Amino acid sequence: MPSALPDGEPVPSDGALPVDALKALRDKPFGAYLHVPFCRVRCGYCDFNTYTLGELGPGAGITSYAATLEREVELAAQVLGEPPEIETVFVGGGTPTMLDAHDLVRMLDALRRTFGLADGAEVTTEANPDSVTTESLAVLRDGGFTRVSLGMQSAVPHVLKTLERTHDPANVGRVVQAARELNLQVSLDLIYGTPGESLQDWRRSLEAAIALAPGHISAYALVVEEGTKLAAQVRRGDVEMPDDDDEADKYELADSLLAQAGYRWYEISNWAAEPDLRCRHNDLYWSDANWWGFGPGAHSHIGGVRWWNVKHPRAYADRLAAGRSPGAGRELLTPAQRSDERVLLGIRRAEGLPIAVLAPGARSAIAGLIADGLIDGPAALREHRVVLTQRGRLLADTVVHRLIG
Repeated sequence: MPSALPDGEPVPSDGALPVDALKALRDKPFGAYLHVPFCRVRCGYCDFNTYTLGELGPGAGITSYAATLEREVELAAQVLGEPPEIETVFVGGGTPTMLDAHDLVRMLDALRRTFGLADGAEVTTEANPDSVTTESLAVLRDGGFTRVSLGMQSAVPHVLKTLERTHDPANVGRVVQAARELNLQVSLDLIYGTPGESLQDWRRSLEAAIALAPGHISAYALVVEEGTKLAAQVRRGDVEMPDDDDEADKYELADSLLAQAGYRWYEISNWAAEPDLRCRHNDLYWSDANWWGFGPGAHSHIGGVRWWNVKHPRAYADRLAAGRSPGAGRELLTPAQRSDERVLLGIRRAEGLPIAVLAPGARSAIAGLIADGLIDGPAALREHRVVLTQRGRLLADTVVHRLIG
């Protein structure tokens, strides 16, 4: 089952935000996340807010989804007044491309019509290799999408089977080629640490991804989340828990092979062939900017206020139909919490953090972090920035703990 929502205070029925949050809206870039919660099957490792069509009743399915989400766009316009133009849009899921491509464009058009898209806006949709065609990609391109993020996960059939991924690995190359011919940017998402995956299996997946020459590659360690089918399999002893040392070896291999191929890391789990091929929407998250998350279970952040929508598509649709905010809860971040989040998110980036933004106690920890090989000495001493070494990237949680206590 999808993970539980956090606790928080109630969201006003009209979704209203504090005046100070609205004032801060123009201080940083503004983005939009659109959550599409539909999947053909739910993969055993996934705890995202997703549903197969058989789990949903009338009024919460694919055919009415675009119209429902448009109502939240209208609500956002009422709440935000005159926000800045949207600089990045990311459609995630689930499998967004289970929706008809024209419906994805319809949702983008609602944002364009209501808020406006900045010149050169990045517009991404996630997709499974078996859920798009050349024709559907052309519809997306013509409708304003600029980028597609493909869930490749692995090039090895037995690994895909363990992950319960249903696509044919050969489809990845077909989709990459089709997207390239349509001048769409392409990102490939990989997962390492799957039970039964050898280091050679992982090398094979990396080499297959690199051979397709996408502009961007993401590589994420498999996490066994409570409540998932995979977690139950681990508890029963059907599969082994991912091993930390094995995942560290696979991360180092990924970083080495990707660097040799010309990719540079810009965030712990993300590499780009060129600086302008970085995922700008994810950069927006890591830089503590502002975004509105549309859809069931989606999270938003505006000026230090964070909120999240009800999870079930039917509850989401019912609230909007009644003219109410779909928000389930929210929190108003304190200055100390925002400072901690700046460290937590900023430390993950290749640019690191200016030492000047750290609290005095955190600055005193820098010498020890350099001595332990977790942060780069020259960057700290010459550029006055905290930048993770490769070892530091593997132990990023330790670095954050020592910087914020």
